[in-house]
Amino acid sequence: MAIEITDANFEEIVLKSSQPVLVDFWAAWCGPCRMVGPIIEEVSADFEGRAVVGKLDVDTNQEFAAKYGVRNIPTVLVFKDGEIVDRKVGVSPKTAYSEALEALV
Repeated sequence: MAIEITDANFEEIVLKSSQPVLVDFWAAWCGPCRMVGPIIEEVSADFEGRAVVGKLDVDTNQEFAAKYGVRNIPTVLVFKDGEIVDRKVGVSPKTAYSEALEALV
């Protein structure tokens, strides 16, 4: 299951991770976000133990959304060693997220 990421735990979970990290920036009111949600859960299960997969609610956690220029949601950022290595804006197929992580594990 995808981890809940907040402004409070972002640095520890995302920036200090020794594994690649995929973060879904979303909001409950966002229709396309609800389409991406189940895909993110599947990717989380597929990469369990090999990568960190999490979701950040932009309504309650605005600091890192602003820091990384997330203006449209859903936006999925992929991090390696604390740096953004991939960005997907809008709804993408599961393969797009899986391939982004597979290249890093």
